[in-house]
Order: sequence, then C-alpha cells, then structure tokens
Amino acid sequence: MSRPALSLRSRLAVTAGAALLAATGLSAAQAARLTYPVAHKDAIVDDYFGTKVPAPYRWMEDLDSPAVKHWVQAENRVSSAYLAGLPMRDAFRRRITALWNYPKVTAPYYEGGRWYYTRNSGLQRQSVVYTRKTLEGAATVALDPNTLSPDGSIALSHFEPGPDGRHFIYGQSEGGSDWSTLYVGTLGGPKLTDTIRWVKFSDVSWTKDGKGFFYGRYAEPPAGQMLQAAVHDKKIYYHRLGTPQSADQLIYERPQEPTLFIDQEIDETGRYLFIVTNKGTSNKNELFVKDLGNPRRPDLGAPIRPLYTGHTAAYSPLGVVNGTLFLLTDRQAPNRMIVSVPLASPDPSHWKTIVPESKDAIDSATLVAGRLAVNRLVDVASEIRFYDLDGRPGPAITPPGLGTMAGPAGRFDRPEIFYTFTSPLHPATVYRFDLASGRSTAFDPPTLTFDPSQYVTERVFYHSKDGTRIPMFITHRKGLARNGANPTMLYGYGGFDIPTLPTFRPDVPAWLEQGGVWATANIRGGSEYGEAWHEAGMHEKKQNVFDDFAAAAQYLIAQHYASPATLGIMGGSNGGLLVGAVMEQHPDLFAVALPAVGVMDMLRYHKFTGGGAWATEYGSSDDPVAFKYLYEYSPLQNVRPGTCYPATLVTTADHDDRVVPSHSFKFTAAMQAAQSCARPVIIRVETEASHGYRPTDKRIAELADQWAFALANMRPHAAAP
Repeated sequence: MSRPALSLRSRLAVTAGAALLAATGLSAAQAARLTYPVAHKDAIVDDYFGTKVPAPYRWMEDLDSPAVKHWVQAENRVSSAYLAGLPMRDAFRRRITALWNYPKVTAPYYEGGRWYYTRNSGLQRQSVVYTRKTLEGAATVALDPNTLSPDGSIALSHFEPGPDGRHFIYGQSEGGSDWSTLYVGTLGGPKLTDTIRWVKFSDVSWTKDGKGFFYGRYAEPPAGQMLQAAVHDKKIYYHRLGTPQSADQLIYERPQEPTLFIDQEIDETGRYLFIVTNKGTSNKNELFVKDLGNPRRPDLGAPIRPLYTGHTAAYSPLGVVNGTLFLLTDRQAPNRMIVSVPLASPDPSHWKTIVPESKDAIDSATLVAGRLAVNRLVDVASEIRFYDLDGRPGPAITPPGLGTMAGPAGRFDRPEIFYTFTSPLHPATVYRFDLASGRSTAFDPPTLTFDPSQYVTERVFYHSKDGTRIPMFITHRKGLARNGANPTMLYGYGGFDIPTLPTFRPDVPAWLEQGGVWATANIRGGSEYGEAWHEAGMHEKKQNVFDDFAAAAQYLIAQHYASPATLGIMGGSNGGLLVGAVMEQHPDLFAVALPAVGVMDMLRYHKFTGGGAWATEYGSSDDPVAFKYLYEYSPLQNVRPGTCYPATLVTTADHDDRVVPSHSFKFTAAMQAAQSCARPVIIRVETEASHGYRPTDKRIAELADQWAFALANMRPHAAAP
C-alpha cells in the first residue's frame, strides 16, 4: 500500500529534517571507505562437538601483548581522526557539557548519629560524599574522591560509615575496575593503616561495636592477569580494625563449589548476619543466617544456620522485627510476594503472606519508618504503596509523572522516608515523603538545564514476532512530524533480570534538540513483568530478546517516527550483545549501530574474569545443547563477509574487567574485514576507564562522539518520499 500524500506542513518538516541531517552529515572525504589497521588472522580452528569454528583473532585475547597494544593504538588513531572531523562533534560536546552541569544528589541515609549523601555540583569527575548532623544542618565533606587521583582514574567503589559516627570504610578502584582496595578513614582526620585487597562484588558491613567489618574477597590473581583471569573461591572474612589483613577471620566459604558468588549483609539491628550464595548471576539464591547475639558484643563464632538451600528461588531478607524475618521471594510467585518468617522455624509451611503476588511485579521492597514499603512496576512505571506489618494497605506515593521511583529509602527505626523520581524528561530528584500528610518535598532539587515543556514521552505497546505485547517509551519534541525522516535512537538491554526503566539521561536532550527521537524498548530478559519475563529471554529463548528489539525498530518505522535510513540502535554490556546480534540479523533495518562494552564472543565469554557466572543466563559452549543456540547468534561468529552493515562505532575501555575488551577487539576486526560498503566500522578504546565507570569529562566526550557519529551517518534523503 502506498503512503498517503503529505500535507504541506509535513513536506516542510521532511525538508527541514533532511536539511538538518544533510548539514550535519559526512563530508565526501569522510564518506569514502576508511583504511583500517591490518589485523592478522591466525589459522586456529576450534572443534565444538564436531562443528569447526575458525578463531582467527584469538591473539587479541592477550591484552598485554605488543601486537594487541599496537593494533589498539592504530585503531584509536583511525577513530580519533574520523571523530574529530564530524561536523557536530564539538557542538554536541558543548551542549552535553551544559546539560550535565546541574547539581545531582542521592537520597540521604542515617548511620552512627549522622546523615550521609553524595552530591555532584555539576561537572565534578566524581560525586562527593557529604555528611550532616541533622537534615537541615550544615553539610561537611566526608570524602572527596576527586582527590584520589588528579584525572579521575581512581574511582570510589565503596563508602560505608561506621556506627561510631567517626570512621568509614571506602574503596578505591583503578580505572573503575571491579577490583577494589578498602581503607578506613576518619571524619576530619587521617585514614587508618588498615588495607584490604582483592575485594570484588562484595558488600561491606560494620559490626555495631564499630570494631570491624565483614567483607568478601577472592584470591590474588596471577601476576599480570588482574583484568582478565577467571575468578573463583570467594570467601567472607571479618576484619578487626588495627590488624593486618592476614589476621582476618574466615567466616564462610564453599571450597567444594568454587564458582559460587557469596555475599553478606547485616540487618539494621546489627544482630543478624545474612549470607547469600548464587550460582553465577542467577537470582535464585541460598540464604543463611548467623545470630551474632548482642550487637554491641557480637559473637563471631556463632554457628551459621541454613534457611533456604538449593538455589531454587529468590530469597531477599528485608529485615528482622522481634524475631520475625520479612522476606521478598519468588518461591511459587514469579511476580514476587512478601512473607513473614519466624526465624526459629523458617520452613515455608510457617510462612505468613503479608503482600501477595499480583499481576504487577514487585520491583523492590523495604522496611522503613515502621512500615513495609512496596515498589511495583505497572507496565514498567513505578508505583509505591505502604503496608503495616500485618499486610494492611496504607498510603501510596503519587509520583510527579510517568516514570521511575527508586526506593523508598530510610530506616525502620526512624520516621524519615526518601525516594527518587526520574523520567526521560525529569532529572533524578530526591523527595522526602511524609506518611501523615502524603506530601512529597524535594531534597536539594536539580536545576533544569533545558526546557522539558517542549517535549513529550509516550508509552506505547507493540507486538513481537511471536505476538508478545512489549512496552516502549518514546520521547520527542511536541508536534513531531511522523514522516520517517527523524533521526531516531533505540536503546535496549534485555537480560539478567534487570528492567529497562524510563529514566533521565542528561545527554539525551542534546539529541532531542536536533529533532531526534529517543526510544527505550522494555524487551524480554529483564524483570519488567517478573521472573516469567526474565526467563522468556534466557538460554535457548534468547532469540526472543533479539526479536523484541527488531520489532521495536519495525514499529518505529511503521509508525513513521523513523526509517532504516534514520534509525540507530545502542546498548551496553548485555545490551552491546543485543546490538551486535540484531544488526547482524537485520542489517538493512538500521543506519547506525553503537554497541558498547558488549559480550560479542558467546563461545568464549566464560573463560575470562567473572564471565563464567553468566552461564546461568546464557548457557555455555561447553554444553553441546547450549553451544548450538549460542553459535547461532554470537555476534563474533555471525559476521558475514560481503554484507553492508550499519555504520558502527564500538566503544570499550582498557580497564574493563567485567566484559574484557577483547570481545570488542575481535568483533571490530571481523566487522572491518567483512564490511562491503563505505559505512564506517570504528572502535573507540577509552583509557583508565572500565565497564561502567568514566569520570564525568570522559563520559561526556564519549557520548558526544556517539551522538555525532550517529547523526553524521543517518541519511534523510533516503527517508523522504
């Protein structure tokens, strides 16, 4: 069916949009095919259960080899020169810098007779930790992580104030690596000599006597392999202040299961130490408890008692009130429920349902201000309601609009309640909620750096390949002409039980101001609709995730927000895998692809750092059944020579020890060798940065490059009728 004739207004909008993109597009020199560094190919061929799989770029897994370093330097020279020539690069950097320059705070929390929160004045490389004696009192700096290194290359990874109101634990991480070294500081004074090394994926919990803390650590990795060696044998220790780490007391280990993730937390009273074990990143956990007795004289030798074992369900302890444990669980409740459990007899037959499962999944819950607060997702938007401890419903929080609420936050034994609201057009704002009046008051609210009244966010629904109804949030300028000529960016994640929520990014208004459309798809693999939604995007069902994302793109095109000539996709980590797989399965659907720190080699991801943990989500190529479906979609193994792929900017970082950068290196080399048209395929490797950490200035520079690259490689004339 032919499209209906455009109105004069629509024709003018097409012309204006085309002119904008043409003016910001590539010069003739830039549009010519780039010359990429030579990436030699080895003759390595792996045999997976009779299937021969070439591995020509295996050498790129040796991150410290001279050959890899030379290739990375050469690639960065190509990408630096290309990006420097983009017409909108400097404009994006200036505008994103201005948009970013507003105060950002986190919800305050109370410990040791003081309030703590973080605040960034706008463009500080890292947020500063502040403390106050009272909420209305003067704030003083507890710790400024910007003093840890002149360039922001040392990231603050932990901050945990002690119960004495004087000491605090803080963690330092080189380049934002997952590895942390812990120290103990003093408010207004020098740090202590305590130094705790090789901490990774660990909470830190003080005992109430203030004499020490629990933490988790791994064995020291082999020399030179810190950023890539596989991790195993995590153990929980107790460190007593003033003693060397070698004297720390071992609290819990599972030597017979070396790949288990183990962590700990203490309840608010300080009496109960909970220990949690997970098989990889699965949310199905075991739960153990150690009754420390008198919190001021904790019995570190008390036995550890199993509550729930076998990794068959999720068990999240919310707190203990008079010997009764309140538990958030998905046991026989995929959308989660809250039960009360007598600690003396925790068998499920003794559970009492406090908040039953409903059609709307519980995203989080907490014990606060003597109540139980429950945060649900209703078609991916947040809804918070309070209950008494018997389950009778009480007040609800009315959010400022359609968006995301984090929290509530606070203590069970204090009246203060805080939550944070954000939406695509509303910067994250902390609110204090009054239970009696139902009123919310902003705490140190942000200053707007753009006019949100010019834009609108829509929540729409579309159907995936198998008919599943999928939500999506679309943000754009009011009165947008839906003519297929709008530069449009589609974002997704789709995995690990992590929901993609409608939140604010300070760089996105710069895109909207260029006539852009910003869309986030709530695809399967996350927890938007509970555990069933997650499981529908795992293992052999991972293709559902890719189909959902492709269907989102097809919806945007069918509804004339965009066309294949003006549509881009972006995502990071598991979302980088998403972009890599979908751009290969549908190369004609997109103009631009921006995979960031992506898991691109699905046959070998489990061999590096904590990658083995992801097998509970993806499956492993060591298993013949899993190998078959991994091989069918793995981005590295599905690059097809002779294909015209979207213009591609791969981004990664040299200190990424979660998804090691060799994933991005191998994928880029394969893509550059296969690309059949003049669309660029380049990689940008950030230095002194990691999987999720960039100091603010580097974050802005990277985002400006991504947006300028996207705009330059969209072709509006191909979209216009």
